[in-house]
Amino acid sequence: MKARHRAALLTAATIAVVTVAACSSTTEQAASTAPAVASSAAATMASAPAASGTIVDVASGTADLSTLVAAVQAAGLVDTLNGPGPFTVFAPTNEAFAALPAGVLDALLKPENKDTLAKILTYHVVSGQVMSGDITAGDVATVEGSTVALATDGGVTVNGAKVIQADVTTSNGVVHVVDAVLLPPDVDVAALTAK
Repeated sequence: MKARHRAALLTAATIAVVTVAACSSTTEQAASTAPAVASSAAATMASAPAASGTIVDVASGTADLSTLVAAVQAAGLVDTLNGPGPFTVFAPTNEAFAALPAGVLDALLKPENKDTLAKILTYHVVSGQVMSGDITAGDVATVEGSTVALATDGGVTVNGAKVIQADVTTSNGVVHVVDAVLLPPDVDVAALTAK
């Protein structure tokens, strides 16, 4: 009799735990899908919870950053951008890459141009986690070694490229989506297509 009573209590407790866990999971799912979905992929990035993954994880989950992700992979920078950081990344959209002169993107993705591609991509990265509200006008050193010019008049810009989505936090830094690809001063993109 006692054994049956214990089994019944154990079964009831198990059902209660499973029910609470299921409700909690459903609540978390509803909360994570609650933000309105905008047509912009940058807005989709912003709806992701903070620290939902590394910079590469968050970019990989954003359709409008697929060209950037392919470039990061081709340049061998995935492990670096999955590292502890923190990093601030100015992430060009697919449209920004498409605006490069004809043939440049294809040339950059070739194995023989891996070093040039890595140079361009690291020019989009600043050490530390810099939120848009902390950005002040002036030059700042990039991971590549050159500087970029930041401005704050009428919104944040970097070398003239507009930040169209700011402060997408990740577990190892922050991403600011920009509308143009930044090119280091010593990179001649025309030379890439002349080869």
